Amino acid sequence: MDRRVPTGISRHRSRSRLLLATGVTAFALVAGAATPLNPVPQQAHAAEAKAGSGSGGKKVLTVAVNQSVDSMSPFLATRLVSTTALRLMYDYLTNYDVKDGHTVPGLATAWKSSADKLTWTFTIRKNSTWSDGEQATADDAAWTFNKMMTDEAAATANGSFTSNFKKVTAPDPRTLVVQLKKPQATMTALDVPIVPKHVWEKVGDFSKFNNDKQFPVVGNGPFILTDYKVDQYLKFKPNKKFWRGAPKFDELDFKYYKDNDAAVAALQKGEVSFVSGLTPAQTAALKTEKNIKVNDAPGRRFYALATNPGAKAKDGKKIGDGNPALLDQRVRQALFAATDTRTIIDKVFQGHAVEGAGYIPPRFSDYFWKPAADQKIAYDPARAASLLDQAGYKKNGDGKRVGEDGKPLSFRLLCHATDPNDKAIGKYMQEWWGKLGIGLKVDCLDNVSDPWLAGEYDLAFDGYSVNPDPDYVLSIHTCAALPSTPKSTGATDNFICDKQFDALYAEQAAEYDPVKRADLVKQMESRLYDTGYMNVMAYPNAVEAYRTDQIKSIETMPSAAGNIWGQDGYWSWWSAVPTSSDGSSSSSSGSSTGLVIGIVAVVVVIGLGGFVALRRRSTAEDRE
Repeated sequence: MDRRVPTGISRHRSRSRLLLATGVTAFALVAGAATPLNPVPQQAHAAEAKAGSGSGGKKVLTVAVNQSVDSMSPFLATRLVSTTALRLMYDYLTNYDVKDGHTVPGLATAWKSSADKLTWTFTIRKNSTWSDGEQATADDAAWTFNKMMTDEAAATANGSFTSNFKKVTAPDPRTLVVQLKKPQATMTALDVPIVPKHVWEKVGDFSKFNNDKQFPVVGNGPFILTDYKVDQYLKFKPNKKFWRGAPKFDELDFKYYKDNDAAVAALQKGEVSFVSGLTPAQTAALKTEKNIKVNDAPGRRFYALATNPGAKAKDGKKIGDGNPALLDQRVRQALFAATDTRTIIDKVFQGHAVEGAGYIPPRFSDYFWKPAADQKIAYDPARAASLLDQAGYKKNGDGKRVGEDGKPLSFRLLCHATDPNDKAIGKYMQEWWGKLGIGLKVDCLDNVSDPWLAGEYDLAFDGYSVNPDPDYVLSIHTCAALPSTPKSTGATDNFICDKQFDALYAEQAAEYDPVKRADLVKQMESRLYDTGYMNVMAYPNAVEAYRTDQIKSIETMPSAAGNIWGQDGYWSWWSAVPTSSDGSSSSSSGSSTGLVIGIVAVVVVIGLGGFVALRRRSTAEDRE
């Protein structure tokens, strides 16, 4: 999902953190990989202005997008396009270094913990100003966290970060104090946008307020949102008062394209500056184009097949109509063994991906896990057949698998209509599983959100963007993330509730030793793999392209062989340098041309450096 998730899925996941608030508007982004919560918006009107230029010689950076915006509220948004926009609009207490993902100052310039790790004190910077002229203070941060702690709706997107908070206070404008119930390892990786209290305290129902009607939106990030049209565009202007320095382009636009081929054509014509989520064919074609640079680097997302584990709410009541056969671990593992991931990498992704294993992509080496030889469920149709036999699903005279009730074994697979990978892999699965006697209906829909949230699916293509700290993407698979009732929303990705996984999650969340914590995270990945609830089939590359006659230079994350779209931060769009008409770099903002993070501060790094989720979220969609 970036979903952050994240973000992926950011998602990311991003979920890639994930249930969406009811009645949220949609907008979509090319970079976000398809996930169950990635509905397809209506056709947008093409923008008239050409990218890279505007009236009076204005430098405009235009990013093609095709993923739906779930909300522009920091308290509700989980999709990668939404959380990417929020990272541009609001500062966080800390940020991730563009080079390797370690913790660097954000709104907070320094932080320290008490000896028992139960009290954290953050020093808030003096030079952060809200775009309406008000000073950003510790009181804004305290209000943001307290609202999440006391309002269930306000905790929709990022509640896992504050569920362990006991008390949050601001004794003075530059001091934020957070008291915990028990030690929490994510205190230097709180992926929570800090909002201006004087604006947000006027909001009534946080479950319905989407922060997308009054412009410009008040924030303190590098960009200010000035306009938004559903399924058409998001428009930003530089925040000239941003403490790190103003962006160099005069305007940043996220422009919607329902069809990625149309987005690529727009890039070739110079109508947009940047496109992500390229197919192998598009990549090959663009590599030969003049004034276009292709970036093909290891990504921060995973691509998976998610099963419906018997969706239910916290009150124990069933949600939806998932096939009860999937309650049997042997059936889920049989589907693993009947899926040829090597063919998916070679034939579908055509080498622009790495074969999947654990929940965390190999880019984040500290947390990356893969099964041992005796644990791995490799492509083995004979083993799959044996597991199905053991589960009581034997072939009848017509070669169909039937249960003890005589009903044939058949599943529904949610597929994103706009994602060619979903469609291609779905056809392969129909072939592979059909040989085993399993029926498979591939439902490629413009909007998969409704059946996903309603639990009306058996299987679904899933994806999430993973952040430097893994806590968020792990939290969306805990029992605590389930919706309270069948009619309410929660933060769950795909309704997983496993007590052993929960126990490991609680243990890693309180572990400050990076080596021990990494081991616990790997145990969680192992558990998720063994249960068969999710089959991570691939780690797709970030394959994207931009026009060099519009963008002179731009930062990837990590700096060496990293992605541009969907970063854990705002580095790409903040650092982008426009190309002038004579081919040289141009900077109308007067800020430095290089990405400088030379901040003098006391930095205590708790998380493991070099590991970059949704956060946020993105299944289903990149929740970042």
